[in-house]
Parts: sequence; structure tokens; C-alpha cells
Amino acid sequence: MPLYEHVFIARQDLSNTQAEGLIEHFGTVLADNEGKLVDSEYWGVKTMAYKINKNRKGHYAYLRSDAPATAVQEMERLMRLHDDVMRVLTIKVDEHKELPSVQMQKREERGERRERR
Repeated sequence: MPLYEHVFIARQDLSNTQAEGLIEHFGTVLADNEGKLVDSEYWGVKTMAYKINKNRKGHYAYLRSDAPATAVQEMERLMRLHDDVMRVLTIKVDEHKELPSVQMQKREERGERRERR
């Protein structure tokens, strides 16, 4: 099955447990449609570059899935209909990296940046 990475932003007025509950909810949607949630990360509340629906901050969540296209389409449809989810991004990837995402790594663990010009 194809591999996907998803990032969604939920409203800032949710509690942390409600935001993590959304991750579990969308994981069960994938499981109900013959897919599986490989890994998930809750990135916490972060400030956005611009307002979305009058919100300056949002709960960010990252999901890795191994699911057929129909399961991903159903999950995206439900995400877009959900009142608490403001934005969704889904990307098809060739393979999942085993390391934690860049957002979860400490600055010392990240690779060196290239020099500025």
C-alpha cells in the first residue's frame, strides 16, 4: 500500500487531550478503511505565520500512514468537515523515515545548516 504523511492544524482553544483525541479518531478512520496509522506525533500549540479563521495559534499534529488511496480520501474528507480542524496537508512518500520528525528533534540533534550567503 502507498505511504502517506499528514499534518493538520486544530483550533487553539482545544485542550491537549482533545487535540490528541483527534489523532486517535483519524487513526481509527484509517483502520476502518483497511489502512493503518504507522506513527503519530503531537507537536503542540504553535504560532502561525498568519491568521486562519481568526486564530493566531493552533495545535499541530503529524501522522504517518500506510493506507489505500480510498482510506486517505475518506480521512481527508472527514478532516475537512470537522469543525476543530483548520488546515490539512497530505503528501505521498516513498518511505517513512525512522527518526522523529524535524519538529520533534532538539537543535543539537539536527544536521548542520548550510552557510548563509
